[in-house]
Amino acid sequence: MPLYDYQCQDCQRIFEVRATFKEKEAGLQPECPYCQSKQTRQLLTLGLFLRTSAAGDSIDLPACGPSAGPGCCG
Repeated sequence: MPLYDYQCQDCQRIFEVRATFKEKEAGLQPECPYCQSKQTRQLLTLGLFLRTSAAGDSIDLPACGPSAGPGCCG
């Protein structure tokens, strides 16, 4: 189940909510666990995106080290 970050508009605290995609699509409006306010809004979070090769069998991430090749890490 994915985690979503929310911020309370009354107390300004940030909290996480675990919800299904179905709950989210239905208009999830969680209650603040600190002050019980319903005035909350979802925060945008950045996810981790991995790019795979055309064959789909390896992950193409920058790497540093002896076998990384020229121009790596600066």
